[in-house]
Amino acid sequence: MSNKEFGEEKISRLLIKFSIPVIISMLVNELYNMVDTFFIGRTVGGEGIAAIIAVFPFQRIIVALSVMIAVGAMTSFSRYNGQKDYDKAKEVLNSGFSMILAVMAPIVLLVMFFKQNIIGIIGAGEVVEALASEYLGIISFGVIFLGLTVYISHTMIALGNTRVSIISTSLGALTNIIFDYILVINYGMGIKGAAISTTVSQIVGFIYAFYKFKEMKKEYGISLKLNINPSYIIPILLVGISSFVIEAEDGILMGNLSSLLAGTIGDEGLVILGVVSKVYMFLFIPIFGIAQAMQPIAAYNLGANKLGRLKKLMSKTIMFSLVASTVLWIFSLIFAPNMISLFIQDEAIIEDAAFAFRIMISAFPLLSVYYVSIFYFQAMGKAKTSILTAVLRQLVIMLPISILLVKGLNFGSLGVWLSYPISDFLASLAAFMLIRNEGIELNVQINVQRQKAEEKALITRNNM
Repeated sequence: MSNKEFGEEKISRLLIKFSIPVIISMLVNELYNMVDTFFIGRTVGGEGIAAIIAVFPFQRIIVALSVMIAVGAMTSFSRYNGQKDYDKAKEVLNSGFSMILAVMAPIVLLVMFFKQNIIGIIGAGEVVEALASEYLGIISFGVIFLGLTVYISHTMIALGNTRVSIISTSLGALTNIIFDYILVINYGMGIKGAAISTTVSQIVGFIYAFYKFKEMKKEYGISLKLNINPSYIIPILLVGISSFVIEAEDGILMGNLSSLLAGTIGDEGLVILGVVSKVYMFLFIPIFGIAQAMQPIAAYNLGANKLGRLKKLMSKTIMFSLVASTVLWIFSLIFAPNMISLFIQDEAIIEDAAFAFRIMISAFPLLSVYYVSIFYFQAMGKAKTSILTAVLRQLVIMLPISILLVKGLNFGSLGVWLSYPISDFLASLAAFMLIRNEGIELNVQINVQRQKAEEKALITRNNM
C-alpha cells in the first residue's frame, strides 16, 4: 500500500501525472450541469437556464459534502501511508465510505419534503420556480450515487490509480449527453428530461467506479463494512472542511447573488448569472486539479518527514497553477462572447453577459496562490488556517461587498460583477502573506533537520 513514488519521483512529473486525471475528471464533471444548460437554453430558453441556476446552490452543497469527506479521508489515508501505519489507513477509508452513506441518504428525504422551500429562497418568478422545483425533485435521487462516486474517485487517486476517476465521469457525461439529446430534443421533455438524464448518468458513473473499487479493495485487503469508527470522524471532517467551504460557498454565494440580481433586473439577471457562471466555473478546474493533486503527495511527504521535498512541492504547485490560470484568463478575455454564445442565442444577453464576465475575471490569475494555499494547509493538517482562508474570499469579503455595492451604493447589477475582482485581490493578498510565512517556517525546520543529520553523520564517523 506504500506509494513510494510520492516520496521519490520527480516533483514536476508527479504533479503532472496526478493533476491531469483530476483536471479531466473535474472537467467532465462540470459537463453534467453544463450539458443540461446547453440543451435547456436552446429548447426551453432563458427561463429554463434561470431554473437550473436556481437549483445550483443545492447541487454545489451536495458535491461539497461529498468532497469534504473524500478529501478528509484521502489526506488522512496518505499521511498514515507515509508513516507506514497501514491498519489506520484502511480504517480511515472504511469510515469515510460509511460517512458518505450516512450523510447522503437523509438529504434525499429532506428534498422530497422541502423542495419548494429550497427553491423559494431565491425569489424567482412563478414560471422559473415551477421549473426549478421539477428539476430538483428528480435530480435529488442521484445524490447518493454522486456522493459515492466522488468518494471512490478520490480514494482511487490516493491508492495510485488515476484512471477510474476519468473513466467514471466520462461515462457519466457521455450518458448525460445521449439522454439529453433523446429526452430533451427528440421527445421534447424539457427540464424534466434534463433532470432524468443527469440522474441516470450519475448512476452509470457510480456503477463503473464501484466495480473498479471492488477490484482494488481486494488487492489492498480493504474490507468495506458499513461501520464508522468515531475516532476518525473529527479528523476527517477537520481536514476536509475547507474543501467543503470551497465547494459550498459557491452555492451560498450564488444564492445571494441570484437574489440580488432578481431584485434589480429580474429573471434576466438569473439568466446572465446562469450563463456566465458556467463559463466561470471552468476557469477554476486547472487550479483545483493541480492543488488537489498536490494534497496526497504533500501529506505523504509530511508523514515521511521529507521537509525539503515538501517545500519544493509547494513552490512547483504555485508555479504550475499560476501559468495555467494565466493562459486560461487571456483566452477567456478574448473569446468571452464566443464562449457565452454556446448557451444562449439572444444577442443582447450575450453582450451583457460578456461585459459582466470580463469584469468578473479581471483579477483571476491571483487566485492561483489563494487556492493552492488552502489545499496546502489542508494537506498539512492545519485545519484552522485552511478553513479561515477558505471562507475569506467569498463569505467574508465578496458576500458583504456585493450587498454593499448593490443595496448600499445602488450600483445595481454592476455591483455584483465588481465584487469578484475586489474580493479576488484582497483574498489573494492575505493568502500570499500566509504562504510566505509557511515557507519561512519550513526553511527553519529544514535547517534544523539538516543540522541534526550532519551531527549524526559526524558522530558516526568519529565512532568508526
